[in-house]
Formats: sequence, C-alpha cells, structure tokens
Amino acid sequence: MKISFSEKTSAEVQIFLVSEKSSLPAAAEALNGQQDGLLAEALKTGSFAGKVGQVASVVLPAGSGIRRAVLVGRGTDEADDRTLERIGGELYKAMAHAGFSAIDVCDVTDTEAVRIALGVKLAAYRFDTYRTQLKEDQKPTLDTVTLIVSDGQEARTAFGPLEAAADGTYLARDLVNLAPNDLYPESYARRLEALSEHGVEVEILGEAALEQLGMNAMLGVGQGSVRESQLGIMKWMGGDPDEDPVVLVGKGVCFDTGGVSLKPGAGMEDMRGDMGGSAAVAGTMLALARRKAKVNVVGLVGLVENMPDGNAIRPGDVLVSASGQTIEVQNTDAEGRLVLCDVLWYAQEHFKPRAIVDLATLTGAIVIGLGHHYAGLFCNDDSLAEALTRAGQTEGERVWRMPLGPEYDRQLKSKFADMRNIGGRPAGSITAAQFLQRFVQEGVSWAHIDIAGVAWVEGEKAVTDPSWASGFGPRLLDRWIAQTYES
Repeated sequence: MKISFSEKTSAEVQIFLVSEKSSLPAAAEALNGQQDGLLAEALKTGSFAGKVGQVASVVLPAGSGIRRAVLVGRGTDEADDRTLERIGGELYKAMAHAGFSAIDVCDVTDTEAVRIALGVKLAAYRFDTYRTQLKEDQKPTLDTVTLIVSDGQEARTAFGPLEAAADGTYLARDLVNLAPNDLYPESYARRLEALSEHGVEVEILGEAALEQLGMNAMLGVGQGSVRESQLGIMKWMGGDPDEDPVVLVGKGVCFDTGGVSLKPGAGMEDMRGDMGGSAAVAGTMLALARRKAKVNVVGLVGLVENMPDGNAIRPGDVLVSASGQTIEVQNTDAEGRLVLCDVLWYAQEHFKPRAIVDLATLTGAIVIGLGHHYAGLFCNDDSLAEALTRAGQTEGERVWRMPLGPEYDRQLKSKFADMRNIGGRPAGSITAAQFLQRFVQEGVSWAHIDIAGVAWVEGEKAVTDPSWASGFGPRLLDRWIAQTYES
C-alpha cells in the first residue's frame, strides 16, 4: 500500500469526509455544483447520516474526469485520533475491492490526514502467506491512497514516525501469524538477523553459550524440544555513545504445548502466538530503525519451544536460574516466567538499563481481569508506569496498571527451593509479575506488560486490526521511547 500526500487531486475516485451535520465539505460542495447536485442528492435520499463507518458512493457521468465520489462518515467535526484512524480504516475497507487502484482523500487538515493515513495503513494489512487459491476478486485492487493537504511535504514528514511504528506493527503481526513449523527458535533468529538491513545490530546466542551463562531456567523450558533455544540480542544505537540503553525484553515461546503439564487440545493451535511479546520487541526495533530514533535501545528475546518429550522438565524439578536463585517447577505450563527471569538477569548483567520493559503473553488470568481491551501493566516505578500509560492512550494500545506487593510473595513459597513457579489460582497474573520482580535488581526501573488478552483476538475487532494477530506493542513502546527519551 502506497500512501502519499499532495496539494492536488489526480485520482478518478475522490473521497470526502462528511460530518453528522450532513453538510458537504467545501471541496465536495464544489464538485456537487459541477455535477448538478448529485452529491447532495445522495445525502437526502440514502441512509447516509455522516456517522463513522457509513459510506455512500456516487457514480458520476462519463467525461467528468472523476468516475466516483465517495462520502465517508466522520462523526463529529472534532474527531480524535482513534476516530480518524477508524475513518481511514473504513474508507480503505470500502474501497479495497472496488476495482480502483488509486483514490484521493480530499478536504482534510494536515493533522487529520496523518492519522487517517495511519488508519489506512493498519487496515490494509493482509497475511496471505499460506493461501494458494486466492481468486482475483479476493485480492484488493487499491494500492495507492493520496491525501490532499495544504502542504504535502509537511504532512509526509509528520506521517513518517507513525508509518515507522506501523511497519513495526506489520512485522509483529507477521511473526505471530506464522505457523509454528515455519517459526521456531532457529528460524526466528534468522528473521531477526534480517533487521541488520535496517541498521539494527543483531547477535544470536545458541544453547552452548546459554549454558555457559547459566541460563538454566530458560534452557529448562526448551529441553523437551528438538529445536535449539536461542537468545536474540538486537541493538539500535542512535543516541549518544556514552548513554545507557533502554532495554526491551520479550517472551518468545514459539509454540507452547504446556510441556508435561499438557494444555487441553481444544484451542492449542493458538499457542503459535505465545511469542507475541518477542514479536512486539522485534517490531519496536524495526520502528526505531525506520525512523532513525535518537536513542539507544537493546531488545532481548528468549526463543524456545515448550514440548513434552522424554527430556522435558517435570513438575517437581528444581532449576537454578542464571541469577543463582532456585525455582521449583510445579507446573511446566508456567514456562514464560522461566524464560523471562533469565533474560531479565542477562539484561542487567550485560547492560546498565535506564529502564527495562518486558512484554509477554504470560497469563490467562489477565484475560479474565481485563478482557481483550487492555494489557496488564505491573511496575515498580510510578513515573515509568505513568509514561507507559500515557503512551498507550496516545497510540490506542492501552495498558491498565495492576498491583504488586510483598503480600503476594507468600503464594510463591516452595518447600524445596527459593520459590515455586506458580502461585495458585488467586491473583494469577499478579503472582506471575511478582515472580519476575524477584529477578530485578534494586534500583532498576522495570515494567512488565502482560499482553495475553491483546496479542491476538478472535471475533469482531476494530477495522484497523484486520488480522488474527494484533501486532500489539510496537506503537506503544515506540511512542513511550520517543516521549520519554527523545523529547
């Protein structure tokens, strides 16, 4: 999808945004006069009322130079960013298969144009990797959307960072959507290495190196798989060379059977998405590189498969984590925290993080608590929590802060080790975060974002989120980094 900005119209299809007041904007009014009132007639005779999501198409006479005028509802005149993105998504949805390759979106301000363009970009995502029998009428014809503004170059510049973040969202969606026989630790690592084309420094550590580092908790999760576990290290060093980095950590369980504590068969295919946290980190690194962010950021992803073969860890096993703390495994399906605890240790031992944010599809409990509309935020730093919350509101990837506290530690007591890896049914997402906090050194600003409810969603979704995989994370993290460390 090509998105451009121009001061002049050129396409045979022109889009006009109409508010609920049902009055035509200036550019549409001019065209209406040239076409003997056809556009105004469409407002009077149809059910179009200018509401967001409504679309009315007017076929114009041959020889007019414009083949079609399309009215798209914008709701109120003062539409917020989410509404503008939805408008962009709705107009893309209406025109994607209409038989035209290019459209112009007219009579919008430069500020409105960039958010509408973002909505178009997000809505235009498709994942057809495994489809071999698509008919031509199932493929979109629309490939160019031009927004008509007062200053095309200024709008293009303003859109750049949003487009970079959307590119990160695309990458995250692609990774989560890939089948687990295509995306496993080694193949995932190769995909990360491709980020070097954009200026990201990438290093991959295999099991031999992880064993030397003592990352036995992470290795324990992967030891039941024939696939070798990997640690992906991505660096974007766009800031001052002497400046300590922000560190992002992602859970990358490429497929999660639950291990010996086997999950029910129904719905297990969705566990291809249990690496959504790592996808968010990879997507963010791409976004930073695409917009040449002036900041140092390190992305770390622990890539494993959790499988139940004869070598798999068992309930009752005790693992010695890289930090030296011992963990009694009482449920092998609580594996994500075992991966993250070692990667968090690595982050602090090898870097001096200005802040650490980890993302993981960690607990079903967060879905019970927050549904599919917010990710759960756990944080030891009020200013960090506020900054992440603000960034999430700005970009529509919302987080809701959840509590932490020493009283929850009692649920993690083990008879045999420093801790156990589950805390029972009560407050399951909180005790998981409390477990991770034990691996965060004193004085380190840290946040954990549980994205189990938002990384993929079945059923009805926003028009800007057309994929099973939402790609949640890159827009949130990129905005947070820009607001906190680059402004």
